[in-house]
Amino acid sequence: MAFGKKKEQPIDPVAIAQAQRMREQQEVNEAFQKGITALRDFIAPSSIEFSGTHFQLGTRIARTYYIYGYPRQVFTGWISSIVNLDEVMDLSLFIYPVESQVVLENLRKKVGQLEAGLQIDAEKGRVRDPAKQAAIMDAEEMRDKLQVGEERFFRFGFYFTIYGGSMDELEFVTHKVESILGQQLVFSKPATSQQEQGLNSTVPQFTDQLQIRRNFSTGALSTSFPFTSADLTQDSGILYGINMHNSGLVIFDRFSLENGNAVVFAKSGAGKSFTVKLEALRSMMLGTEVFIIDPENEYQRMAEAVGGAYVRLSLSSNTRINPFDLPKVVDTDEADNALRSNLITLHGLLRLMMGGAQAQMSGNAGNMMPALSPVEESDLDAALIETYAKAGITNDPLTHNSTPPTINDLYDTLLHMGNTGPQLAQRLRKYTTGTFAGIFSQQSNIDINNQLVVFNIRDLEDELRPVAMYIVLNFIWNKTKSDQKRRMLVVDEAWQLMKYEDSANFLFSLAKRARKYNLGITTITQDVEDFMGSRMGRAIVANASMQILLKQSSSAVDVLSDVFKLTSEEKKRLSQFPVGQGLFFAGQNHVHIQIAASPTETGLITTNPEQIKQMGQGGEINQPQGTIDLSNRLYPGV
Repeated sequence: MAFGKKKEQPIDPVAIAQAQRMREQQEVNEAFQKGITALRDFIAPSSIEFSGTHFQLGTRIARTYYIYGYPRQVFTGWISSIVNLDEVMDLSLFIYPVESQVVLENLRKKVGQLEAGLQIDAEKGRVRDPAKQAAIMDAEEMRDKLQVGEERFFRFGFYFTIYGGSMDELEFVTHKVESILGQQLVFSKPATSQQEQGLNSTVPQFTDQLQIRRNFSTGALSTSFPFTSADLTQDSGILYGINMHNSGLVIFDRFSLENGNAVVFAKSGAGKSFTVKLEALRSMMLGTEVFIIDPENEYQRMAEAVGGAYVRLSLSSNTRINPFDLPKVVDTDEADNALRSNLITLHGLLRLMMGGAQAQMSGNAGNMMPALSPVEESDLDAALIETYAKAGITNDPLTHNSTPPTINDLYDTLLHMGNTGPQLAQRLRKYTTGTFAGIFSQQSNIDINNQLVVFNIRDLEDELRPVAMYIVLNFIWNKTKSDQKRRMLVVDEAWQLMKYEDSANFLFSLAKRARKYNLGITTITQDVEDFMGSRMGRAIVANASMQILLKQSSSAVDVLSDVFKLTSEEKKRLSQFPVGQGLFFAGQNHVHIQIAASPTETGLITTNPEQIKQMGQGGEINQPQGTIDLSNRLYPGV
């Protein structure tokens, strides 16, 4: 039986190709579906191409650098200038600890080599090499510190990758970064022919493929901490502005420092009054009472807007303040010393009123009355005690509720005294029956019971202004001692007080004692040279835990730089700050601050004529230069 062969079908190459393509497509789809959820697929660039000097990452061009040269001494924060640079950049710092014993052995060998080299140079008559001697000193110092455990040793690598949209932009950023580092004697080089290893070393995967390192001790390594800007954000306090170093909020409570005193220095128009009014407005929201001595009528609109008391002092007004008033204190020790303390204050005031303190001024001192002699001082002291006694007030605190005397009573006492009494009475006459009669020679008729009180002295004559500021300061001080609450006292144009020794001493005395009574004194001035030229002026600054330095004149920059120990960069910026920017010092911390106000606050406190005109016309207030609109961030709905 015969069987036939099975006929083979011909192979179709087209079908085979189609099947192959289908299998490949299916594999690709499976791979895509499997890997699409991986994070690197989302963040990976579309392409990457390396060359010897740079690489292209998608549409961006980049280059990796390494640091190869450091100065003999590095300073804290030397990296912060790069970290805070407004450019796209990746930085990597690699730190490798080294066993101290290994380092000690290497240092011993190195010191031996250097000393041998110096000895050979000396034998051959060569000129002394300072570099070798400095290296020996550094090595010996390091050996001592390593031996006692004061220092440790590390290997430190620093790499960074910069990016640009084009080669020109990349070169521009490169020049900027190298210039900043070069100013600090820190030198960098591109990782030529190692750009791929450089990229791998700066992306966050913890691999050091460049392995270019430098020996660092613990102290030197600590200076490389990248985030050195002060952070003045507290859980309590008020918002002062924006920290320009890190864009954080400067929220601070000045009473959390050693004392609540502050000084504000700025040239005219730099925004010092705006800053102080903003602080006062926000402090009131937290329950702080505010007293302001206003020599230029800059605080009236704010006082009226918040329902504050506005006290206008002038020869034509009906306001009266009696400098002989005694504080109504509860504390027994304070009550016993109340009269004695007020007598000392009156001595300084009367020297100022009689012209004795004015003779100490520079300039036209020769045209003024001479200072009081010791005999006149003694007679004046006896007259003050007798004047209080006639009113029934003695050192006994129980008598302090009696009606106090006035300058008229003192004038009458002096006039009927022996020795120099009549002469002193004549020098005091213009305040009793003369030109300046009334305002300070009658019983007080104001009763301060308001969260904000503004004393306006703009309309007083120039000769009477320092006297008025002195009396108002004493009036506020008595109120502070009588009822101890958290209060702020703002003394604007304080240089007018610093011109006279007695008034300067009184302001300094308040600044020293204010903390005991929960009082913070803010001293404002634009005449920096005169203020800092005074011994008392420098003492007041030293007793202020918070300082705000806004834009200054060129002549004032050197003075402030010496007082506050500013860096060269801070000194350079101090005369170039725009309106509303400056340096904010709080204790040991200081930052570059930008004053921040909402439109509502700006409308309450601005003295800009254009903005006031816009408000009168019902228009929207333009933010002053240098301020930030926080209405969307802090005041929703405003």
